[in-house]
Amino acid sequence: MRGIVFLDRDGTLIEDVGYLRDPAAVRILPGAAGACRFLSRERFLLAVVSNQAGLAKGRFTAEEMEAVHRAFLAAFEAEEVVFDAVEYCPHHPEGEVEAYRRGCGCRKPGTGMAEEILRRLRVPDSCPRFLVGDKMSDISMGIRLGAATVLVGTGYGNREKVLGERSGVAPDAFLPGMREAARWIASHGSGS
Repeated sequence: MRGIVFLDRDGTLIEDVGYLRDPAAVRILPGAAGACRFLSRERFLLAVVSNQAGLAKGRFTAEEMEAVHRAFLAAFEAEEVVFDAVEYCPHHPEGEVEAYRRGCGCRKPGTGMAEEILRRLRVPDSCPRFLVGDKMSDISMGIRLGAATVLVGTGYGNREKVLGERSGVAPDAFLPGMREAARWIASHGSGS
């Protein structure tokens, strides 16, 4: 294993359509499946970490979220990509659905989802960590984890880059999409 790559879902791996509730609307972004296959071949673990506050906000039900999750996994499996772990955070402190209305340590930029994956997969502390996302909350989570971070220009990436520059938070790299991010990670991973 050369490292673990934490991947945001919406805007990084699939099209960001807002609060995704229809499984038929899952669309893999160009180059994302090939990038994941490449990283797997290069011996990187792939872990998806995704905020899904739409559940707390009442924008979709748990059943709809699960159906989208199954469609997401099936779309990538059809492209010969199997993720080593997938975690979602359904919480939001201002949610309308009481069961999910709370602050938590798993919602990005919190590191709870990633820490759970590291424990479950028994990833050693010495293992290189990478984070790819389209929002500064992704980048902030990666920084807190001690990961090398890549902000991609897909999804909200271009807008978020400007926000990050204003706030003084910067990724290690800003790249057009997953294809370029995968090459960057492979060139920076252990054993390269």
